Amino acid sequence: MTSITHLRFRNTLLGSVAILCAGLPIQAGAQEATSEANEEIVVDPLVINAEQPETPTSPVKGYVAKRSATGSKTDTPLSEIPQSVSVIGREEMDSRGVNKVDEALRYTSGVFTQPYGSDTDTNWFYIRGFNATQTGVYLDGLQNYAFGFGSFLVNDYNLERIEVLRGAASVLYGGTNPGGMVNYVSKRPTAETQRRLELSVTDTGKFGTGVDFSDRLSDEAAYRVTGQFTAGEEYVDENEGFQGSIAPSFLWSPNEDTSLTLLSSFTFVDGQHNGGLGFLPYTGTVVDASYGKIDPETNFTEPSRDKELRRQIMVGYELEHDINDDLTFRQNARLGHTNIHEVYYYPNGYSSGGPDLARVGFEHRTRMTSVGLDNQLEQSFTTGSLNHTVLGGIDLKHYQMDQTQASPSWPETATPINPLNPVYGADQPALVPYLDQNVSMNQVGLYMQDQIKFGGGWITTLNGRYDYISTDSDDPISTYNNFSDTEGEWSGRAGLAYAFDNGLTPYVSTSTFFNPVLGSSSLGVFQPETGEQYEAGLKYEPQSFDGLFTVAVFDLTRQNVVTGTFNNERQLGEVNSRGIEFEAKANLTEELRLTAAATAFDLEVTEDEDQSVIGKQPVTVPTEMASLGLDYTFRQGMLEGFRLGGGVRYQGASYADESNEHEVPSATVFDAGIGYGVADQWDLSLNVSNLLDKEYVAGCSSITACGYAEGRSALLKLTVNW
Repeated sequence: MTSITHLRFRNTLLGSVAILCAGLPIQAGAQEATSEANEEIVVDPLVINAEQPETPTSPVKGYVAKRSATGSKTDTPLSEIPQSVSVIGREEMDSRGVNKVDEALRYTSGVFTQPYGSDTDTNWFYIRGFNATQTGVYLDGLQNYAFGFGSFLVNDYNLERIEVLRGAASVLYGGTNPGGMVNYVSKRPTAETQRRLELSVTDTGKFGTGVDFSDRLSDEAAYRVTGQFTAGEEYVDENEGFQGSIAPSFLWSPNEDTSLTLLSSFTFVDGQHNGGLGFLPYTGTVVDASYGKIDPETNFTEPSRDKELRRQIMVGYELEHDINDDLTFRQNARLGHTNIHEVYYYPNGYSSGGPDLARVGFEHRTRMTSVGLDNQLEQSFTTGSLNHTVLGGIDLKHYQMDQTQASPSWPETATPINPLNPVYGADQPALVPYLDQNVSMNQVGLYMQDQIKFGGGWITTLNGRYDYISTDSDDPISTYNNFSDTEGEWSGRAGLAYAFDNGLTPYVSTSTFFNPVLGSSSLGVFQPETGEQYEAGLKYEPQSFDGLFTVAVFDLTRQNVVTGTFNNERQLGEVNSRGIEFEAKANLTEELRLTAAATAFDLEVTEDEDQSVIGKQPVTVPTEMASLGLDYTFRQGMLEGFRLGGGVRYQGASYADESNEHEVPSATVFDAGIGYGVADQWDLSLNVSNLLDKEYVAGCSSITACGYAEGRSALLKLTVNW
């Protein structure tokens, strides 16, 4: 008798695969009928841990992701999505010392972040020139819609991935920012037991503690709890406070066809503001005033009155059931609620007749509830030589906000303050409500997608969607905020790609979009923004190393843009964005990782009530950006476990006014990191952003509203695993 190895595959709770080997005797052939052949040879059992395949929610290996659901709502290779997509995984975020979500996208093509510096309560994103901060942010595929000061705050520590879909996304998600969207992917229960504790401190003295625990409760259930708590001072004087967020999750998988994942987070903030963030004058920041320039670390709020309080909860689930081998049902849902109370004072140009800064006192109380529900059916089938993956769905969104805003009654205003030597504590006029608004928006969308493969490499993606939107607003104080409307909108996408055997995949696509606009003017209720995008690109996955290279050219037109000033707005604008983007992510070797990006585009006002601004570039956004980052880890020898990293970031010039007479200069900054780790036991790292402490203005929304970029900042972090 002779034995051979028999392999048996076993699916675990999270789909990981263990290969179990056991000796199994069988009869040898007649030609081997010798005395040796009659002996039984027993092979000891061997256990091989196969690497778990990547999914759209799993950790990214190094810097290179292979799959995503953000650009298709199905588990699709990045190379097959007919738009430009970027994925920043947890390992890349940790290597760079990311301490806030918008910091993670500093090295991402087409994305401009932190236009006014480091904002502790908002993550700012511009994609292809358009502000995605309020209408382009998603969590696990469901929109975190924001209006006014009603927004959700998501902690980066609780995320496994941050994904960016550039360009129109309405065909999948309904109303959303035309330039693109950012999708946060939450951490989920892991296949293996995990115990992680993180301790950190910044150069300003902000201390942090992070926890990340995951384990199985049984063969069918697992849990994970992540959370981070920070307290201390930020970069600007008198800007301090506490932030805490904890995110429990639970996975139940009763059989191989069904899984239910519960996701939740609870956030608490008690802090103070950077009084001046984005509200400093052009003269005194970009160019010298008579006294020189304002110190970037100066705070112009009233510390004894300043207040930032947030109570936030988000609870949801993801249900997936395989009806059969080719048909899958998914349902994703989330309920979010936040209660925010803020009081702060900020500059508003110079006071008349002197060098002091005028100030505005401001207070708001905002209570917001958001509900998202997405039902999907995915069917795979073949018709002739065509292989289809069809997705159909119905999603619903509900957004409800009750807000009050207050400031001193005109002509009263907050007291002025010296830009070089601020003195706090002066009596301030009472803050009187001027807005008491209850606003709601409901959206129901029906969508269909067909991903077709044929001809040995051709990939066609076809999408269609219809949305019904209703909005309503009541305000007993201001008639300007009383409106009600219903609207229906179509959107579509068509993409064609060809996957060559050498890893090259060229593609073309065209799409339309819409984005609801809450508000009205003397001309009536604002209609949704609409427009179209054309994109062509090339994606390349090398065969000699692990990498993904993408280049895309695009032409994007945004219509029904609101122009004018507060209480005198018109929906008569149109803006065109066209350009080219390049991005590279590579695990060049086991030791060396690389990320690179370059963006160049024209951003131009093509229609406006003010004829003088037609042909001009909108404010704030630079149209040229580039970055390069490297990370090297020694894997053997005396320096084994030692890590070095660094990067360079460039942002081009932008403008502070619509007439393009006041330019904000370009800037180049350097980042660096160093670390040392012992296997999976512990890791100590130090990351420094803006290493040379370059002082520059990140962006301006007007000549009285500019913001300094964050200066040199350091993060020292110790991570312990057991």
